Amino acid sequence: MQLHISTDGVPIFQQIVDQIQYRIVSGQLAAGDELPTIRGLAESLRVNPNTVARAYRELEHEGLVEKRRTTGTFVAEQIERRTLNQRRDLLKPHLQRLIIQSRQLGFSIDDVIEQLKKRDDQIPRDENRS
Repeated sequence: MQLHISTDGVPIFQQIVDQIQYRIVSGQLAAGDELPTIRGLAESLRVNPNTVARAYRELEHEGLVEKRRTTGTFVAEQIERRTLNQRRDLLKPHLQRLIIQSRQLGFSIDDVIEQLKKRDDQIPRDENRS
């Protein structure tokens, strides 16, 4: 599983939670899919295993994943497509970061919307599921 850890000030465990949560809610990870081991994900991200363990505990608390003794951590079986509002909630932190970075670069919201529309036109529709 490829995750990206940034240095934007968001705690690493939260970045892991956000990215896995996004993949589950968007359908990229399905019910029953196995997540990487804590140690394996920690090694690939070059972070402390306790950080990944904390993220997995948070995801478990949210009901998105379940630990199965001796077999691993899996996307919870009862996960279904989330409502529009839940999917919008997942988009909010990404939009907030985009807005903050755009302001820091001196762009207006109209500039950002224009760039989003242009980029959307350039991305093939079949990439929406990746």
